[in-house]
Amino acid sequence: MTRLRATFLLSLAASLLAPAALADNAGSARPGTINYVEGQATLNGHTLAATSAGHAEIGSGQTVSTTAGKVEVLLTPGVFLRLGDNSAVTMVSPDLTNTEVQLDRGTAEVEVDQLFKQNHLLVDQGPAKAELRKKGLYEFDASANQLRVSDGEAEVSPSPEAQKWIKVKGHHELAVNGDAVKPEDFDPEQAAKQDPLYAWSKLRADYLGQANENLAQEYAGTAGFVPGWYWDPWLTGYTWLPGDGLFFSPFGLGFYSPAYVYGGGFFYPGYGFHRSYYGGHFPYRSGHVSRAPSGRVFPRGGFRGGVAGGGFHGGGHFGGGGSHAGGRR
Repeated sequence: MTRLRATFLLSLAASLLAPAALADNAGSARPGTINYVEGQATLNGHTLAATSAGHAEIGSGQTVSTTAGKVEVLLTPGVFLRLGDNSAVTMVSPDLTNTEVQLDRGTAEVEVDQLFKQNHLLVDQGPAKAELRKKGLYEFDASANQLRVSDGEAEVSPSPEAQKWIKVKGHHELAVNGDAVKPEDFDPEQAAKQDPLYAWSKLRADYLGQANENLAQEYAGTAGFVPGWYWDPWLTGYTWLPGDGLFFSPFGLGFYSPAYVYGGGFFYPGYGFHRSYYGGHFPYRSGHVSRAPSGRVFPRGGFRGGVAGGGFHGGGHFGGGGSHAGGRR
């Protein structure tokens, strides 16, 4: 058999097997899947190791805890829960349409990159329940009895007896002590400088964004693609591939769908919000995305040249639920 014929047959076999492999990959992570472990952590008293990523899963009523360590947990596709040092969270409900966790101690951060109206995403803290209503970044502190919405919007029931839910918008924090108090302003940028969980979460977001870039290109144009969590062997964890369009995380990283890449969409590796969600505005609005030849990737750190006569303006924030180009809400 000639080398050319062998190469052709291998390529043909890969293309025939791709749809089944993609479907298996996308369906293999459910809410509660452990995606990354650093340092000392346990699941229901059993030690978690780095190799637990992608295998261990927090079932209903089970608790993941850390001492000198951190853990990243997948919730619904596009939603990451990150647990800080000396913290614990219990899974109340791992259902796809009703996902609920309880912060028992310490700190937790939730990055929400996509949320459908069918998703009910709840985080319990003390007597309070917080429903995360929009894309954004949320931090919970059980020691300080505090909820901070850096970006997005949450509705909080301060106690089981409360008759009214309190709306907490971006750049606002709420004392979670059982009383119906008013949210107060805070400066997310200043708070982030003093927050080790934010720094760790941002680094994780960088890695996940890079993994998405690689996988979106790999699966571009492949038949049988379904959106969801996809395993990246180089990351040794799952990243998120949306069904259509381009989404930005609250840390400014792009999550590209294979359809967006296959259609010739621009890559913006590492671009956004000065790698943060503060200040300025998005470089474009939905439906007005400049295009480039399929597969064109700009150097990491952002595209600095002019686009559509004006170039990009650094900075931006979700400003009411996030932004995406050509994707689904």
